[in-house]
Amino acid sequence: MTTQVFRASPNYFRYLFVLWTIRTAVSILPIIVVAAVFVAVSSMVPQRSSIGTLGVSAIAVVILVLVAFHRALNLAILRLEYEKRWYVVTDRSLRVREGVVSIQEMTVMFANIQNLSISQGPIQRLLKVSDLKVDTAGGGGEMGHGHHQHLHTAWFRGIDNADEVRKLIQERLRRLKDAGLGDHDDHVEHRAQTAGDLDVLREVCREATALREAAERGLRAN
Repeated sequence: MTTQVFRASPNYFRYLFVLWTIRTAVSILPIIVVAAVFVAVSSMVPQRSSIGTLGVSAIAVVILVLVAFHRALNLAILRLEYEKRWYVVTDRSLRVREGVVSIQEMTVMFANIQNLSISQGPIQRLLKVSDLKVDTAGGGGEMGHGHHQHLHTAWFRGIDNADEVRKLIQERLRRLKDAGLGDHDDHVEHRAQTAGDLDVLREVCREATALREAAERGLRAN
């Protein structure tokens, strides 16, 4: 059995880092802006207590520290998820493993694969990575610690050779069909078509035999 293992590209973590930076900025900037506006307004109003201003500033600092800690923890988890992500393609199936806090493992038999497509966003295009989407025929996946559930899509995320992996899977699919392990409906249709062709050939043979016999009788009569 031939087995090939693929990993997410190093640029995939850079892509995750860009998204993390954007989300971190969206989380922190509003707190900084609100605190700065409050301090500015308080400084322009003499009767406002400096204790109140200091209290709001302290609250803002505490919130910023908590948010920064949460975002740093999230970045560490993203790094671990990148390190622990891998994809395996064998002769008859593919397997996807991802996750750290919640580990997910999915196995898809080639007989269930319906469609392969590649998606790539603007940032992914700049970093030359893309996602390979594998659509399946409604189930047959295994997720987590032996738990079964109906799964319809498997993802090869953040790879830099998506077209190569897609061609590999397509080639394995063709091998299975050539070996007689394709869809049952295709085999039934093929057998029906073959039977119809045989009936036509038999009819042509019978007509040819009848014409030959008629010609021989005509020659004897002459």
